[in-house]
Amino acid sequence: MKRNTGQNRDVTKNWRPATQAIRSGTMRSEFGETSEALFLTSGYTYDCAEDAAARFNGEQAGMTYSRLQNPTVQMLEERIAIMEGAEACRATASGMAAMTAALLCQLEAGDHVVASRALFGSCRWLTDSLLPKFGIDTTVVDGRDIENWEKAITPKTKVFFFETPANPTMDVIDIRSVCDLARAKGITSVVDNAFATNVLQRPMDYGADVVAYSATKMMDGQGRVLAGAVCGTEEFIEGPLLAFTRNTGPTLSAFNAWVVLKGLETLDLRIRRQSNNALEVGRFLEQRVEKILHPGLPSHPQHNLAMSQMEAAGPIFSLYVGGGRKRAHSLLNALNLIDISNNIGDSRSLMCHPSSTTHHGLGEEARVEIGITEDMLRINVGLEDPVDLIGDLDQALSSVGL
Repeated sequence: MKRNTGQNRDVTKNWRPATQAIRSGTMRSEFGETSEALFLTSGYTYDCAEDAAARFNGEQAGMTYSRLQNPTVQMLEERIAIMEGAEACRATASGMAAMTAALLCQLEAGDHVVASRALFGSCRWLTDSLLPKFGIDTTVVDGRDIENWEKAITPKTKVFFFETPANPTMDVIDIRSVCDLARAKGITSVVDNAFATNVLQRPMDYGADVVAYSATKMMDGQGRVLAGAVCGTEEFIEGPLLAFTRNTGPTLSAFNAWVVLKGLETLDLRIRRQSNNALEVGRFLEQRVEKILHPGLPSHPQHNLAMSQMEAAGPIFSLYVGGGRKRAHSLLNALNLIDISNNIGDSRSLMCHPSSTTHHGLGEEARVEIGITEDMLRINVGLEDPVDLIGDLDQALSSVGL
């Protein structure tokens, strides 16, 4: 591959996804390094004052400041955009920086947002607490029914915001139906795709305008760094989103960008293996607990929809063990192999109690409304041998009478 081949969309668009995940976005220096270079610099120099003025005026290509551009971060942005099938991408310091920027960059006082009720806890804080402080109204709906979206629209509705599969209830939303409705009404659709990633699901293929990620999750996938990304049209990314990020500074570090670049090289392999492991573990748990919510199993109420818009169901699902918080906590405490952790997307298997961790800030009434009860547990199935994972779960379940 030549030095700038990875930056040539006329070439990279024709590569298969596995090739894009390894090669696209690569921009080699004059040294011809095989791995992407790590540019640890905050600023850049110019050969003359006129060059500096030209760059700031947009007349000359080049870097000006690492809050705006960095060669390593730029490689990551290009790779994610190509994998997503998007015109452009902007990387951020974390997933929540991505979600916040994707919404606030296009909203102002008087606007209205319709959001699905099943969102990550911090995303619900955005819709329920932060946006109203800026005079932006939000209506939260059960996103599984398209009629709820249509009924919630007002003349001031600017954005539809949803996650599918949702954290941790595993609600699956019909991406095409919701995004088609949004487009017909002149509303921008913003999809949180962190659970699936672009390997298993590409929302833009179903009409989404903006796709946001916590790249901390599957994209890094090994519990190392925080990162986020927003994908969309070049007009959106280089317009309202760039203006917002330029002046508020949710900047991704070059080192973290480099780590995520390395993670993307194995994303396809990891997420498919973890999805297969999760199916095996899910089938076991289905026979032992009161209820499980796994989109890949026929028992999930939206199994057919999930499998029509996803290549696999992913490594994350939820289960109900009965007996309230006491039994749920006791089961977690009995685990020997699986870690108690609120993170997801890791190559290690992790388990948590959403009601007391990731969604504790929602309040009991809101949690119960969307199905986050005291006996719910969420599991991220990793790359370990599923036989060992099932053995650990078996002894933990037995210890709490299941």
